[in-house]
Amino acid sequence: MTEEEKKDFVVRDKRIFSDAAEADTDKEDLKTEPQEQEEPQDKNETDSGEKQSDTQMPEMNFPTFVFSLNASALFHLGVVEDPNTGKKEKNLPLAKQTIDILGMLEEKTRGNLSNDEENLLKNILTDLRLMFVKETSP
Repeated sequence: MTEEEKKDFVVRDKRIFSDAAEADTDKEDLKTEPQEQEEPQDKNETDSGEKQSDTQMPEMNFPTFVFSLNASALFHLGVVEDPNTGKKEKNLPLAKQTIDILGMLEEKTRGNLSNDEENLLKNILTDLRLMFVKETSP
């Protein structure tokens, strides 16, 4: 890639908006001065070499996956607020399903986890099950 090609790049917003005014506001925030672009080296690039996102995602491993399911269960139990509305809403059938998924993971991964991973899953399941019982008992 020549130096001239590295200097110019375009940021394209591919999000879908429900309100045209909101879209115009967000597009103005994306205007940027040309900067040098590094050689494409990661998997977050399209075939044309454009970056899909500069957002740093956590490394996907077993503990991260368990934590994401835990966050989902806490949300459905009404412990965590909906980030969009700021309200706590309960959906006990979805909470139960998520807890059951974690239980299935515990069963299916038995003997294949490190001690730390096993303890993490066991502790999260214990806490979630207790919270679920408190929510469903009269």
